[in-house]
Order: sequence, then structure tokens, then C-alpha cells
Amino acid sequence: MRRALQLAEASIGLASPNPQVGCVLTRNDRVLGEGAHFYDRFDHAEIAALKQAAALGHDPRGATAYVTLEPCSHHGRTGPCADALIASGVARVVVATQDPNPQVSGQGIARLRAAGVNVTVGLLQAEARALNDPFAHFIRHHTPFVTLKAALSVDGKLAPPPAARRPNQPHWLTGPTARADVQRLRHASDAILTGIGTVLADDPALTDRTSFPRRRPLLRVVLDSHLRTPLTSQLVLTAHDDLLALCTPTAPPPHLAALTALGVEVLPIPAVDAHLPLPAVLKILADRKILSLLLETGSSLNGAFLQHDLVDKAVLFYSETELGPTALPFAEGFASPYLFEQRLKRVERVAFEHGPGEDARVSGYLHDPWADLP
Repeated sequence: MRRALQLAEASIGLASPNPQVGCVLTRNDRVLGEGAHFYDRFDHAEIAALKQAAALGHDPRGATAYVTLEPCSHHGRTGPCADALIASGVARVVVATQDPNPQVSGQGIARLRAAGVNVTVGLLQAEARALNDPFAHFIRHHTPFVTLKAALSVDGKLAPPPAARRPNQPHWLTGPTARADVQRLRHASDAILTGIGTVLADDPALTDRTSFPRRRPLLRVVLDSHLRTPLTSQLVLTAHDDLLALCTPTAPPPHLAALTALGVEVLPIPAVDAHLPLPAVLKILADRKILSLLLETGSSLNGAFLQHDLVDKAVLFYSETELGPTALPFAEGFASPYLFEQRLKRVERVAFEHGPGEDARVSGYLHDPWADLP
């Protein structure tokens, strides 16, 4: 099963909007075939493993299949994997976790058992579920799984006060190792969102710089009510069918036309109380089959997403730098990220080297995408 999980991890960036799944076929501790699901190849992990076994001349009859997600029981782009496993003659199927889709959850397992296949469920379940948090959330709630990422000082601040900042220059708090971890977060996301305040202050590119392959580009989304994104910003200069600016209908038409001419998709949406409505933003992304959204925003948007209860997971990076009481808060309306951490569930803590000291990553869930699933 650990090998099946490795195969599933290899599909990060290549499986969405489908789940990441790995499968290994074995007999007497010998691997007969293995596979993972890649969206563009159509075959599900079980089919890929069966095809590899056949290509190697191995007969799967009597074998055990280890699969990280319950074999499907319905017709989608492909036929049911449960039926394919039954037809192959495997004797046993070990499933890490049930399918989170409430319409089909448990049906693949039931079909296998009805055909006389020995089925075990729950091996390395937590690891398998963590791989597919976005899929589980999307299939059950029809909105993206939202992760709030923030780099903070040891005193819980997001950035120095504006008077202490140089324009269009990011202020790095964490070191290279923690920043590389952020790139992995970006790679695992379908989209990344920021606000116009961050664009004007930091001039970020918000690209996936891991060099790992992706099936579709990381969609970069800017909430920009009055459409002030500079034409010379890194976001615009690097736009290539991967930049979406959301504004209100009153945004200046000349700037809208100029951004569009430079390859930026601009979408006006009605304002609510003079702001872009965040639930509507998430619906727009859901309609584009964006399963996972990473927030890299400023204090105002961090607070807005949290106050609307739209954040599912938080990943907070702390440096040993102090910024002082006049620095920008982690999130408007929240006194301290340390108090906010008390709301997180299944908290994990990791340390990263940073010169003579270290940075720390604290992550946890506000909403469990697998809640109420056996």
C-alpha cells in the first residue's frame, strides 16, 4: 500500500479534476503490475496495473490488489474498475479508503464482495485521504478545497508596516527551505488566489516553480474590484492563459481592454457591499473544475475568507524574525495566529533550517473533507 501511495503521489498535478489513485497487484510478495491514474491517459489506476501485468505476461488470477481509493462502480469516462478487477480473477482487494462521493461510496466494495472477492478497507487510510482532500471536498460540496497559506513573524505578523516597505518588493520572512515547501503547495493546487493589495505591494509572480509536470497550468486569480493591476506587473507580463482578474462591472473599460490584449482574462462580477462576494468567486472557480485553491493574500482577504468560514485548511510558516506591534496583522479581525491555531484540528508541526535558526510550519484543518465517512 505504501508503494501504491507513492504511485498516487506521482500523479500530483496530473490527475485533477479526478482523484489521485495508485494500485499495485501482487502475488506471494511479488509485484505483477502497478499503475496510477493520469487524467489525460483515461485509464484508472487499477486498469493501468492490470495492463502492465498483462504486458509483463503475469496472470492476475488469485492475486491481491492494493488500491488507495475504492474501485469505482459506475460508468464515467471509463467502465467500472470493480468489474475489471472481478473479471481479472483477483482474490483479494485491499482498499485504503472508501470513495468520498456520497452517491457511490461503498458500492465498489459491495460489488467486489458480492462477487466473492475478499476486501479489506482502511489500510493507511489517513495517508490516502490526505492525498485527495480536494477531491473529497469538491465531490461533496461542489466548491474548491481552500488552503490559507501565510508566512509570519514569530510575533504573529504578516508584513512590516507600509511605511517600512519598499514598493513592489516582497519582504521575505522565511528561508529557502520553507519557501521551497510553498512551491510544493502551489504545485499541488489547481489555482492560487491573491488580492490587489498584495499585487501592488509585492509584485508577485505566483507561479509554480517546482519544474514538476502539470496537466493544466496553475490558474492565478486576482481579486481586483477596481481593476488596478499594473500592465507592467509580473503577473501580467507572465500571463499565458493562466491569469484571471475578477473585478466589478464599474471597472474602467480602457484598462480592462488593455489587460485583455495582454492575455489576461478579466471577468466582472456584481459587487456585494462594495466588495467582490467570496462565495461567488469560489463558484466561478468550481465551474472551471478547480478542486484546490491556495490563498496567498494579505491581512484583509485572510480575514474575509476566515470570517466567511471559507477556509478549509491553514498552513502557517513562522520565522524567528520579530516585526513589532505596528506591523500588519495575520488577518483582519483576528488578534493572533496563535489563538487562531487553537481552532485547527489534526495539527502537524514541521521545522525547516534557516541559517543558524529555523522556520516552523504549522498546518491543520478547519473543515474535514472526509467528515462522516466510515
